[in-house]
Amino acid sequence: MSTFTVINPATEEVVQTVPLTSAEETDAAIARARAALPSWRAVAPGDRARLLRRFADAVDADLENLARLEVVNSGHTIGNARWEAGNVRDLLNYYSAAPERLVGKQIPVQGGVNITFQEPLGVVGVIVPWNFPMPIAAWGFAPALAAGNTVLLKPAELTPLTAIRIAELAREAGIPEDVFQVLPGKGSVVGQRFVTHPAVRKVVFTGSTEVGKQIMAGCAAQVKRVTLELGGKNANIVFADADLEKAAATAPYGVFDNAGQDCCARSRILVEASAYDRFMELLEPAVRGVVVGDPGAEATEMGPLISAGHREKVTGYLPDGAPVAFRGSAPRGSGFWFPPTVVTPASAGDPLFTEEIFGPIVAVLPFTGEADAVAMANDTEYGLSGSIWTSDLGRALRVSRGVEAGNLSVNSHASVRYWTPFGGFKQSGLGRELGPDAVDAFTETKNVFLNAEL
Repeated sequence: MSTFTVINPATEEVVQTVPLTSAEETDAAIARARAALPSWRAVAPGDRARLLRRFADAVDADLENLARLEVVNSGHTIGNARWEAGNVRDLLNYYSAAPERLVGKQIPVQGGVNITFQEPLGVVGVIVPWNFPMPIAAWGFAPALAAGNTVLLKPAELTPLTAIRIAELAREAGIPEDVFQVLPGKGSVVGQRFVTHPAVRKVVFTGSTEVGKQIMAGCAAQVKRVTLELGGKNANIVFADADLEKAAATAPYGVFDNAGQDCCARSRILVEASAYDRFMELLEPAVRGVVVGDPGAEATEMGPLISAGHREKVTGYLPDGAPVAFRGSAPRGSGFWFPPTVVTPASAGDPLFTEEIFGPIVAVLPFTGEADAVAMANDTEYGLSGSIWTSDLGRALRVSRGVEAGNLSVNSHASVRYWTPFGGFKQSGLGRELGPDAVDAFTETKNVFLNAEL
């Protein structure tokens, strides 16, 4: 049996060894999920809702345990990990309202009655990344289960522990074993079978744009539904009329949260030229003040990178002579640490400004005027999130409409609320997750005409 050794990224100590699911075991799990589908979709809406609420209660009762698991598995700060476990609970509660609200329409027609139904797709495969293992898993499985689908969840190889525990909590809550299965394993094995197996009718993937393209192409062979949440190189646009003190004080947390391992990280800061020097003066102490250290400590604001390999990748963006303006601090010794770093590339074509580094590095460049800010923000293949800092409401609206991104915040860095839509423009993704309409992405509309003239 193939296994994977889970490493604590803050200490490099072995946490646990996890068996990896084989291709044959994946096929067997898909077969069980397909066999369980008729009985799950037949569960009365109110009963399915109650099961999801019981699932939410089980997560809530285990919240601190889940959070501590994420700290040792992923290196997330304990504060973030508690929020992430709570997000799973909140999503389950939110989507527990959906089974009783999967309403269709009665459409006026001649000679009879026309009605529509929202039918579940069938077996859904959810492929989860390592950067936010709990929330992103729930973004997929909560609405999918609510809509009457059976779900197979593949956690990232590096971070399987909370997913395994969530599956146990689902059993305790009464969710049938074959309705929701967690399959730790390799993407090239388990994830690939989600793509190629005809019984899997939808794949939900969060990860790199490169892999997302491969999944989309593979699913096309069976006209298989996909939802993709991919990369980002997001802009934080700061105008001279903004509250510069607040914009600078919050900017580090818009990019260095989760050590920059976030598709929504505002890793490009665009500052109006007339305010650039002042903003940089304010930004330096804010960056140096980010508390980097033991992710299990309550005061810690940033933990380690996920692995030695990823740290090597991030480090590769800063060769000798790189335009580093200033850096924060990070622990020495064991652990995959990297300090918060601010760079000032010479041009907007520098890889520091164009490529998704997925680490705690932020690039700052000046702009002149609204049109220049929007053009610089849009000069990327990505379009996931971003922030706009200004005291001018008209400008906030104009720039919000002009920036090509799916999730924007004005005078804030908030990207995700479980009750509002989330997703990307351009190569940052396909489809929308979260919010009231997410359940629709796990259903097909069936139209039925009843002839009244027989």
